[in-house]
Amino acid sequence: MARRNISQNKKRRKTGFTGTREQTQCRFCRRGVDYVDYKDIETLAKLLTNRGKIYSRKRSGNCAGCQRKAKLAIKRARFMALLPFTT
Repeated sequence: MARRNISQNKKRRKTGFTGTREQTQCRFCRRGVDYVDYKDIETLAKLLTNRGKIYSRKRSGNCAGCQRKAKLAIKRARFMALLPFTT
């Protein structure tokens, strides 16, 4: 049975940036918005894909509370035929 070299058994460290990342606020918190208006189509359209799906919170950069408000506003805008359900 062959013996392994001791250096091969050592755990390797991941390379890359390991420092803390600066926390940024979402677009609604930066503006101090309490209510995401369903009639603001330009802002809501930025949160949708070209197929009409809502971007995830990670992709859109929203905080959890503002993502829920935006989701509700998008659904209201779809119901009022201001935004498409699908394309």
